Amino acid sequence: MEHTISITKQAERKVTDTKSIPFGKIPTEHMFVATYKDGEWHDARVEPFHDLTLSPLALCLHYGQTVFEGMKAFAMQDGRINIFRIDKHYERFTKSLHRMCMPHVPKKLFTDAIGQLVKLDADWVPRDDDGALYIRPFMIATEDRIGVKVAEEYLFMVVCSPAFQYYTKPLKVKVETTYVRAANGGTGTAKCGGNYGGAFYPTQLAREAGYDQVLWTDSIHHEFIEESGTMNAMFYLDNVLVTPQLSGTILDGVTRDTLLALAREKGIAVEERHISYHELVQAFEEGKRVEAFGAGTAAVVAPIEIIAIGHKEYKCYIEPDAMMYQLQNELYNIRKGIVPDINNWNHAIPLTPKGEPSI
Repeated sequence: MEHTISITKQAERKVTDTKSIPFGKIPTEHMFVATYKDGEWHDARVEPFHDLTLSPLALCLHYGQTVFEGMKAFAMQDGRINIFRIDKHYERFTKSLHRMCMPHVPKKLFTDAIGQLVKLDADWVPRDDDGALYIRPFMIATEDRIGVKVAEEYLFMVVCSPAFQYYTKPLKVKVETTYVRAANGGTGTAKCGGNYGGAFYPTQLAREAGYDQVLWTDSIHHEFIEESGTMNAMFYLDNVLVTPQLSGTILDGVTRDTLLALAREKGIAVEERHISYHELVQAFEEGKRVEAFGAGTAAVVAPIEIIAIGHKEYKCYIEPDAMMYQLQNELYNIRKGIVPDINNWNHAIPLTPKGEPSI
């Protein structure tokens, strides 16, 4: 089914320096909204950013039918705007919706919604080297009924916000062996709200103990590393890039997938496998060079400086020649159009004759 997107423009706000604003605090002028009812999507529109009005009975407020994605748009070297890996994000969004019994969004509606919104708010895409436009597609159940059931009405929305470096310094993390992020058979592979809300308490305990985040371990043995906070966990050990293999408890990260592909292209050995914290302890105590970092859309590459395992802290390698920074630079060059995009990851918005993104 074809969907025509109506556009209502906001009187332009002056785009001020947003670099010092915390991540996700400043929305762009517009947002996308579509309504799902009677088994179909209706009224697809880009309109001025505004608050929502929901019934207190809306099912999203009670039973957790909320799913989101996180992606970015970048100012390319030639002036175009690049929405990075939109196809992969759509694929993951679709899988999350399926797991949460929420309606499918046609791919064209998804890509057109994001494309039209980014075009309209193109002035909000930072031109700074470390800046991007963070794009948040999400869906919520809006049917107004208290009752444990799959909703029949939804809103699919997209909002955007300028974003800069998520973490400003290397992280201190602790291996978490009491609480778990996800268990086999659960929703660990879905980007649903409950996965994040359920992680707040152990993360808060870690911060009270002086750490920035936790390294989650598996729900059975409490031994094998799964994720790093809200990011995928990656390690560079003995000249091998190691990351936990995808499972029902680990999110299929787009940045994870991208970095693994770049590493293979550079001839770096890659292993997707179980990695026990005992293996990390052995490597540290043998004096090996250990790189550890989180990989995610918001943070891209978040270097880890300290890993606390039990009552002992171990120092990771974070010097400028670290492999993680080389991969980060490769990714930066592709997103900005500095080097060829041989994997067709970039979704570049065409330019008008004046050199501005076309609408």
